[in-house]
Amino acid sequence: MLIAGFPAGAWGTNCYLVAPAAGEECVIIDPGHQAAQGVEEALRKHRLKPVAVVLTHGHIDHVASVVPVCGAHDVPAWIHPADRYMMSDPEKALGRSIGAQLLGELTVGEPDDVKELADGSTLDLAGLEFTVAHAPGHTKGSVTFRLPETNDIPSVFFSGDLLFAGSIGRTDMPGGDHAEILESLARVCLPLDDSTVVLSGHGPQTSIGRERAANPYLREVAQARYGPGTGTPAPRRGM
Repeated sequence: MLIAGFPAGAWGTNCYLVAPAAGEECVIIDPGHQAAQGVEEALRKHRLKPVAVVLTHGHIDHVASVVPVCGAHDVPAWIHPADRYMMSDPEKALGRSIGAQLLGELTVGEPDDVKELADGSTLDLAGLEFTVAHAPGHTKGSVTFRLPETNDIPSVFFSGDLLFAGSIGRTDMPGGDHAEILESLARVCLPLDDSTVVLSGHGPQTSIGRERAANPYLREVAQARYGPGTGTPAPRRGM
């Protein structure tokens, strides 16, 4: 399997291109602020053909390039229905003070073909199986995508802004809810194998085992579910 990722834009949002191998079809995850050029460079480098864009949530730092990327390659974008409005109205999603800083430099709106994600569904795209889990808390429509373990390759978990290395997504913007993100962490992340590779919306790669041992938020929900634990919450990330 080939996963090509790069941080894009003012918030260093991770955009990923996922394919069975170089020279094949691929899926693009979260083409955010100023990501279009990086996407095109990765497509050329690895000789990939996009078949879809999938979005972990609707914040502009994750979707700002969805219209040009989908338009250039005539592919659909997949997003949870609770976050769909954010593509056309990012100011409502972010709050006026943040949105006003961005709207002057962005062309907002939906691509021509938008499909809606559902919790527990499986997307068969580019020869890969992405399992979708609705994981609200950062936004109402946040989702994660998981690829199954195959042969000697561990499962890969695209966590969006639910789970980061050492932290979790912020919950202080419209649609955010701290109790809800903790419930999502417990329901979506705790059952995963320790070997699961975590590729998040911001920051470095990690694993479920590493976060289970050291992430104070994941330890908090594990303590609530399984017994005593310790940890001091760290600053949260994401727009």
